[in-house]
Amino acid sequence: MSIQLGVVMDPIERITYKKDSTLAMLWAASERGWSLHYMTQTDLYIQNGQARAHSQTLQVFRDPAHYFELGESEDIALGDLDVILMRKDPPFDNEFLYTTHILEMANRQGAWVVNRPQSLRDCNEKLFAQQFPQCGPTQVVTRDPKRLKAFHQEHQDIVIKPLDGMGGSSVFRVQAKDPNLGVIIETLTEHGQTTVMAQTFLPEIKNGDKRILMIDGEPVPYCLARIPAEGETRGNLAAGGTGRAQPLTDRDRWIAEQIGETLREKGLLFVGLDVIGDYLTEINVTSPTCIREIDDQYGTDIAGQLMDCIADKLAQRS
Repeated sequence: MSIQLGVVMDPIERITYKKDSTLAMLWAASERGWSLHYMTQTDLYIQNGQARAHSQTLQVFRDPAHYFELGESEDIALGDLDVILMRKDPPFDNEFLYTTHILEMANRQGAWVVNRPQSLRDCNEKLFAQQFPQCGPTQVVTRDPKRLKAFHQEHQDIVIKPLDGMGGSSVFRVQAKDPNLGVIIETLTEHGQTTVMAQTFLPEIKNGDKRILMIDGEPVPYCLARIPAEGETRGNLAAGGTGRAQPLTDRDRWIAEQIGETLREKGLLFVGLDVIGDYLTEINVTSPTCIREIDDQYGTDIAGQLMDCIADKLAQRS
């Protein structure tokens, strides 16, 4: 019997065909004969205590001019699906939060949601990394402008960033004697009302912000080093960085080992670790990317590996 896979994602017609990781997952599922059910956040609802959705059947193709086809619409009980991929990109706003609650109900009613909805709520991508201080740089999380200024005074060259950003948005490097320190802190903390993170600047960023993909607590053997564009300190591809796939270092594997068991305990099946030099900076749990870039450069099949892991776990559940 075919596995019934639902996917909650951003509108499929707006994705970037060349590099979208969710599309790679859907290709892998389709190649295994699984039935695909497409949903956006708008389609999810609860009626009389049951998690439901307006869903459309989906076919996907390896053709940039025609990479998807939506079929029959139906109103379904989410609990009737075998597995649901939660692949909605941040921001983590109230609507994202409500979606996790609906999916948590679907999980209780029979579907298996990847990643676990409660863990999506609990594991802020920057704060979650704080659970592994042995892996990270010197840093502070606060909304107190005085504490941020003291951190800068001590370390001279720092990065300040919001806790809910993605793609390198609103990330500031502040060097010694930077006259903009005050206004940057005012802007990011909204005059002390919003908590932010500050980290010591890591000059190893010139060699790339590495994305290490984890499947069920184990690292894929290659990562993607996202190299900053000329004049940039951010390696994010969304900020103009370029991706270079490379094998994991011993330190990369050590960081993955430190975190892997916690990921398994929290039901975080597919996760992206961000590592600069020897230091963990973030743990991405919402909709990690970089599958396509690593596959293209090393001939891997990361999405296929993920789908095989999902199939094995569904067999164990049944």
